[in-house]
Amino acid sequence: MNKTALTIIIIGFFVALGIFFLGGSNNNNTTGGNMAQEQVQNVEIKDGVQYITVNAKGGYSPRVSNAKAGIPTKLIVRTKDTYDCSLALSVKQANFQKVLSKTGEEVIDLGTPQSGTPIRGVCGMGMYNFVINFE
Repeated sequence: MNKTALTIIIIGFFVALGIFFLGGSNNNNTTGGNMAQEQVQNVEIKDGVQYITVNAKGGYSPRVSNAKAGIPTKLIVRTKDTYDCSLALSVKQANFQKVLSKTGEEVIDLGTPQSGTPIRGVCGMGMYNFVINFE
């Protein structure tokens, strides 16, 4: 076995070990049905605009947010010393795809979301995600 193949096997082993011990994300339940939801106040309305704040580091927090439908909405994604794949964010419904800065804020205009139409964000590798439900 050559050096390259051995290196690939060793790296694969450690990646698998990391996923096993740190856990991957559960992409099957992103609407918050039976999932224990974090009690975080991350939605604020100022001057008729709704702001939803999500932190990106080792995934997205909170993973599920509930907001009001029918009003102009902006998503604020905050990073602080973030060096993982949650920097590569995609929000398909907002036509947004970008690698975020390692520390800072990105403001994404979500338009005026309608009731019953969730907006989802996902990292570049598909490991981490979040959802915003509008009611």
